[in-house]
Amino acid sequence: MTPIQHTEPARTGEHVLSEAAGSRSREAIVVASGVLAAGTVLAMATDGTYVAHDPTASDGTEIAAGILYGPADATDGPVPAVAHVRDCEVNGTAITW
Repeated sequence: MTPIQHTEPARTGEHVLSEAAGSRSREAIVVASGVLAAGTVLAMATDGTYVAHDPTASDGTEIAAGILYGPADATDGPVPAVAHVRDCEVNGTAITW
């Protein structure tokens, strides 16, 4: 019998090693599109919303601007979310590029 493989999605904040006191590291953002897991590296679009970082782009989304704190499902349009945008240490193996 073949064992069943189970992959658990990234948990909210699982990527965080340390952050500044209070809410200094986090910021309320808007995710523009897609289904993004916690720990996804984000880029800021020209309209101020956030999208998944794309290192091959040339429209500004090739510049990492934050890391998504919890999952976000923006398949039906922009949704509010929280991201680490400053003063935060993360586990590099727990983030999604």
